[in-house]
Amino acid sequence: MQTKLTLRLEDHVIEQAKQYAAQAGKSVSQIVTDYFKLLAAHQAAPETPPPPITRSLRGLLRGCDLDEQDYRRFLEEKHR
Repeated sequence: MQTKLTLRLEDHVIEQAKQYAAQAGKSVSQIVTDYFKLLAAHQAAPETPPPPITRSLRGLLRGCDLDEQDYRRFLEEKHR
């Protein structure tokens, strides 16, 4: 069953949505539907595996003697 939904958006956002939909060969309604389905799927399975670059960095600093204070000192020196 389909039901009508009214959204209040800024004019420029609507224009961007229309342009995006046209480039994708879909209607704005279909784009919104796809997005809501994506959100629902993400909530149902939030534990998606991290991207390969993130997986490659995991554990990289294991065994280092760095803590939050070291990081704060680094940032303070960096932004002087």
